[in-house]
Amino acid sequence: MATTLTGLDLAALLCSRVCHDLISPTSAIVNGLEVLEESKDDETRDFALALIKKSAGQATAKLQFCRLAFGAAGSAGAEINLGDAETVARGFIADDKVKLTWNLPRTPVPKNRAKLLLNLLLVATQAIPRGGAIAVDGAEGDVARGFRIVASGLNARIPQPAERLLAGGGAEAVDAHAIQPYYAALLAQDCDLRVTIAAEGDAIAVSAR
Repeated sequence: MATTLTGLDLAALLCSRVCHDLISPTSAIVNGLEVLEESKDDETRDFALALIKKSAGQATAKLQFCRLAFGAAGSAGAEINLGDAETVARGFIADDKVKLTWNLPRTPVPKNRAKLLLNLLLVATQAIPRGGAIAVDGAEGDVARGFRIVASGLNARIPQPAERLLAGGGAEAVDAHAIQPYYAALLAQDCDLRVTIAAEGDAIAVSAR
């Protein structure tokens, strides 16, 4: 990369990204508790409890995903089973807007490869802001060669500045929103893989080979 962030800046921006993902469900929990505290009828209390339960589940799923996608997730040189990656991915995406098809075997892969896969999955979700379908496969059908993720949906488009950053563009003007594809490029570099993102008809394909 022509320009790189310092370790401190990278850590700070990744922390900001995680906090951004958690603000919505944790705020909803607080709102639910306030409603529960002030409510005087059973219907309102039931609504508040349902909101708290749903939001707590979302916060837990996001934390588990972020721990695997951004965190240490084990000692140096550790492996992560792709089955565990699928579990956190499904928890993170769990909504009615996106259908996830996971065609990878339950097999251990080097830690940073699994982290790269989850980060590329995030890029794919950003390509279909209105929802749709995401299919995760091995590159050319073989997970040992890398990964291929195809996102299809209404008005699917390549998220910016993901295209430049995934290609190894510099860190100029990288903020908490753009830090995730920048981090994905760092992971790809560490895995000796090249990431590409391109439109394929009405879909967006993200590949690491």
